Amino acid sequence: MNPSQDYGSPPYDSEEAIKPFIPSAKMDVYTLDKRAISDPGKLTLTCLATGFYNKDVMMSVRKDTTTLPEELIMSSGVRLSDDDTYHYSILLMTYKALKGMHQAAAVFLLAFSAATQALDNGLMRTPPMGWLAWERFRCDIDCDNDPQNCINEVLFRDMADRLAEDGWRELGYVYVNIDDCWSSKTRDAKGRLQPDPKRQVLKFPGGIAKLARYVHDRGLKLGIYGDMGTYTCAGYPGTTLDTIETDAQTFAEWGIDMLKLDGCFSNSSVQEQGYPLMSKALNATDRPIGYSCSWPCYQGGLPPKVNYTILGEICNLWRNYGDIEDSWDSVLSIVDWFTDHQDIIQPAAGPGHWNDPDMLIIGDYGLSMDQSRSQMALWAIMAAPLFMSSDLRTINSGARAILQNKAAIAINQDPLGIQGRRLIKEKSGIDVFWRPLSNQASALVFFSRRTDMPYRYHTSLKALNYTKGTYMVYDVFSQKVQPMLKDTTDFVVSINPTGVVMWYVFPAAGWQAEAESVHFTEILKRMMLYQREEYADSLTEL
Repeated sequence: MNPSQDYGSPPYDSEEAIKPFIPSAKMDVYTLDKRAISDPGKLTLTCLATGFYNKDVMMSVRKDTTTLPEELIMSSGVRLSDDDTYHYSILLMTYKALKGMHQAAAVFLLAFSAATQALDNGLMRTPPMGWLAWERFRCDIDCDNDPQNCINEVLFRDMADRLAEDGWRELGYVYVNIDDCWSSKTRDAKGRLQPDPKRQVLKFPGGIAKLARYVHDRGLKLGIYGDMGTYTCAGYPGTTLDTIETDAQTFAEWGIDMLKLDGCFSNSSVQEQGYPLMSKALNATDRPIGYSCSWPCYQGGLPPKVNYTILGEICNLWRNYGDIEDSWDSVLSIVDWFTDHQDIIQPAAGPGHWNDPDMLIIGDYGLSMDQSRSQMALWAIMAAPLFMSSDLRTINSGARAILQNKAAIAINQDPLGIQGRRLIKEKSGIDVFWRPLSNQASALVFFSRRTDMPYRYHTSLKALNYTKGTYMVYDVFSQKVQPMLKDTTDFVVSINPTGVVMWYVFPAAGWQAEAESVHFTEILKRMMLYQREEYADSLTEL
């Protein structure tokens, strides 16, 4: 579309005018930081509800689709507020879709609200991906008897090598993250954190800075762990209010790319002061350092103790809930907490600021293959950071295939950055999750909580609130194109106990002619299913 097209003459100020298009009076609110708009006179909008309406109309603003003329935008109530954030009012319009799609009506709702701005470091516009030591290697410091697995330079160099050489980096897994137990029990003479002196001689030659150079030389990034408290959770020196600037500067000098800041041995008052101060201190170093905050986890994860507006202003990601353990029960408890509270936490997520349900334990000891696919699918739907915590040197082929599934990663990394939701919780033990994606696409996950036998779940896209039309479907884990589905067509998915079926779905209208001559996977690529341009050459076959 372009500004010269005819957009009709819709009303812009009538709530009554939009009611025929939405099934609920409740409307989700989305706002956008002004930094994402290069020219407010050519504001671009994407209707996530095209081809689908959930109970709420869900909207977003983007730079690379549907440019609207300035007079239409300005008449719709766009304004720049005193806090340098764009705010929006109701806009109702009709448009002609690209590539011969039929004329359709779209509702654009961007209600006035206090906007949540992401941390001003330009980082993590999609959920960060990489490897994190904690769940698999914990606080193993017995380097004399377990030199290959203790917290030392060998471990992190090995994981960096595996990310760089085994195809992980090209898929987006770029962070190598140190967790607790890396440091000395005391600070150095200048009051700075330091690696354990004994282990530095044997396993950290050159200290953390040398390890950072090793990681960077392989096209990767190094993350480190700290704690906003007197001690870390394992009893090592924490970051107190008077050492925040020193620690931030130390991390920057070492070449650190991400800081995970825990909250043990602390209290709400210290955390309320300390987490924002560390954000400011990291920005002041002039080195881009991603910032992971554990603050909400220590305050119950919910308002009024947790203010997600503030979190979005100071943190790139945050832990909402307790630590994951290597078990299916642990994964399920996290999924339950996130879905039970999705109305509160889902709107807080977006480019540059993410809810973090904790590490991927795929490839460890506690999950079956079906359960591993379930964690991957649900983390992708939740727009969660993807930090593996397994031994990449010995990971089995099944776990590797799940973690390297390009379609699941692409769904997780979708640049629209809207966290998915659970749509349905059936008495039969089946949950259905949905996430809106770029290019009018969406993702569905059919998840079985059952433990007895495969369950045949009957439904239709219409029953899942998809609008009238025909849809193309790609099964993420079977890696097969499904027969085209009309919204009214009943279908059955067979879901293994504690397993999932995950679909990538988009409207067939406008693509049918091309689909006759081009393989569906090629269309997926053209639709930018896999969004990372720097790794586009590595995408061969889904």
